[in-house]
Amino acid sequence: MALQAGIVGLPNVGKSTLFNAVSNSAKAQASNYRFCTIEPNVGQVDVPDERLAMLAELVQPQRILPTTFEFVDIAGLVKGASKGEGLGNKFLANIREVDAIVHVIRCFEDENILREEGEINPISDKEIIDTELQLKDLESVEKKLQRVEKLLKAGDPKNKRAHEVLLRCQQHLGEGKNIRGLQLEGEDLEATADLCLLTEKPVLYVANVDEAALLTGNKYSEALVKAAHEEGAQVIVMNNSIEAQISELETVEDKELFLSEYGLTEPGLNRLIQSTYTLLNLITYFTAGVQEVRAWTIHRGWKAPQAASVIHTDFEKGFIKAEVIAYKDYVQYKTEAACRENGKLRIEGKEYIVQDGDVMHFRFNV
Repeated sequence: MALQAGIVGLPNVGKSTLFNAVSNSAKAQASNYRFCTIEPNVGQVDVPDERLAMLAELVQPQRILPTTFEFVDIAGLVKGASKGEGLGNKFLANIREVDAIVHVIRCFEDENILREEGEINPISDKEIIDTELQLKDLESVEKKLQRVEKLLKAGDPKNKRAHEVLLRCQQHLGEGKNIRGLQLEGEDLEATADLCLLTEKPVLYVANVDEAALLTGNKYSEALVKAAHEEGAQVIVMNNSIEAQISELETVEDKELFLSEYGLTEPGLNRLIQSTYTLLNLITYFTAGVQEVRAWTIHRGWKAPQAASVIHTDFEKGFIKAEVIAYKDYVQYKTEAACRENGKLRIEGKEYIVQDGDVMHFRFNV
């Protein structure tokens, strides 16, 4: 499942630096000039999960495979992007292709880093991006609204519901609000599904602070947290440059020493990756055997056959049953055999909704 989170923001706020850190890659060129990133860089990241390490310690497999998803480093947007400014159409198209947005916002002062938007103002910066995405969405909604209205005039009643939803979207965007605030569901969501609206995508904000504010935040990050809270979004406070340095260290010991020097218990990247994973409405189940202990990514709410399909499509087609052990039970009893003996191994059928942390074994016949 190639799910992607796009890293966006104004130019020179630390997007590519963050991408380099989060993907432990040097592919993204971080430089102090606008449009340094033109083609989006894509990096696959491992999702940090202590449960995987614990299961591996118990099972002692030949290999350990974490679950992954992708971050996309998208070039900096500028005011007027919705009208094509700064290669805006291309950049907006890149955003349209991702599943969630990680919006990096500058929350530090540094006269050596180019800034054309005036004084540091995270709320204004956020609004610049929001406005450009809203304007592009408004353009998409109004184009479809025109098509639907023609169908209604031609006597096609099937589009009445879609017309009502599109009018709501038009009004919402016109008021300077993001579509995700409407929380469209069911048939209402179907009305806009083909538009891939930019402001419908879930968002996570990264407050890129200076070193002094790494642990406490500052007035800029506090303002961003307040604004994000009002729209039900989360903010991760971090220093992207420090995170990039941590990611380049090769040994666990070196990383722990570096973290301790800054008073950190874990890299901010871990919080970012885990938060983005949750933002995408994803959960993890595990398979555990002597050959490998592996984490698998699925959408929250998936039933057992769907979950089995990420291993192989045949597992879904020929699904018979799933043997399930809750993670906490596996840790308590140490082995699959002990879980079975103590009644902690359950047999579940096609309607079972997989829970985060389930340790599973599928029976199938094709």
